[in-house]
Amino acid sequence: QVQLRESGGGLVQAGGSLRLSCAAPKTTFIINTMGWYRQAPGKQRELVAVSSGGNTNYADSVKGRFTISRDNAKNTVYLQMNSLKPEDTAVYYCNTYDRRLGNSWGRGTQVTVSS
Repeated sequence: QVQLRESGGGLVQAGGSLRLSCAAPKTTFIINTMGWYRQAPGKQRELVAVSSGGNTNYADSVKGRFTISRDNAKNTVYLQMNSLKPEDTAVYYCNTYDRRLGNSWGRGTQVTVSS
């Protein structure tokens, strides 16, 4: 496992935007999978978006509103969140996986969308 540093959460009004960042330690290789999950109160953690092997996947609920991107030179993954809705309120967790590093989670960053 590796330590992940998340930033960018906060409080925003519905319709607004936030950008989350997650930095992993430097490596001599490109981390295979980097992504974002979220967990709302009383609900299970769910996949939001993932970038793996050059492909990206999104939860249906965020398609067209959220964009995942990564800077492999910095081992950083971003989540641009637009047109935010109150139902997007959750703790957002960064996740990385690579067979050389194992599976790692960030501590989470709170995103709150007010109506």
